[in-house]
Amino acid sequence: MAKYVGKRILLAVVTVFIICAITFFAMNAIPGGPFDKEKAPTPEVQAVLMERYNLDKPVGTQFILYLKNLVHGDFGVSLKTGRDIAKTVKESFAVSAKLGGMAAFFAVTIGVVLGSIAALMRNKWPDRLIIFFSTLFTALPSFVLAILLLLVFCVQLQWIPAFSTTDKNYILPVISLALYPMAYITRLTKTSMLDALGQDYIRTARAKGVPQAKVIFKHGLRNALIPVITYVGPMLAFILTGSLVVENIFNFGGLGAKFVASITNRDYPMIMAVTIFLATLMVVLNLISDLIYKLVDPRITFE
Repeated sequence: MAKYVGKRILLAVVTVFIICAITFFAMNAIPGGPFDKEKAPTPEVQAVLMERYNLDKPVGTQFILYLKNLVHGDFGVSLKTGRDIAKTVKESFAVSAKLGGMAAFFAVTIGVVLGSIAALMRNKWPDRLIIFFSTLFTALPSFVLAILLLLVFCVQLQWIPAFSTTDKNYILPVISLALYPMAYITRLTKTSMLDALGQDYIRTARAKGVPQAKVIFKHGLRNALIPVITYVGPMLAFILTGSLVVENIFNFGGLGAKFVASITNRDYPMIMAVTIFLATLMVVLNLISDLIYKLVDPRITFE
């Protein structure tokens, strides 16, 4: 176990470094700069700003300087606001984490329930109805769904205030982010549940007179959840990274909105900080998912 975790951590560091390098050099390869705008400062002021943020140096030198600061936990300051980026990311992620956590909870809970119902009522009308809507939601991108929900419930029906500051502000973004993973988990649970219920140990348990509820929940559902648990790590990463556009659509003050704004403003330090943060988050969540997978089924080895 320790050897496996060590390998994964080393792989994670290499992965984040590669993502960091690709993002940095691709970002600097795009024509223009962070101080190029309609009301740009004078050439003298631009020269001072470029020197202040090391933007006057070769790109390779800039990358080395950035890595030195990054090793010491310094993400720098925003080129637009002058605020400490680490503090901005921390505050913004708290909002995104709450939104993503709610979406993940509803996606897993409802997906497992609907998938189990579809498996237990195979080829009946509830099964067909569940599979129809899960297929529909799987094919519908979250940002398209977000726009549709905004138009229907905020503009047409006016049931939910657009861009409100209350808890109602979470309803539509959570639905937008949760429907796709919920639909995927529904289909995944159904397939795994049907496979588990067809195993020999299930038939043996039924032959011994074990109550049906115990057979389904203790033996069938427990083993059917293993693929779902494996998917939870990437799902959380998908929700948090997929919230970038959704947060922008609903004017949500999370990390996604900051990331989109930083790209628009060519705020290089902010772009790098958010990219590194999300890449690290994705790798860590995948590692945790693998470890939980081992805890649920001790028979699994990492060799």
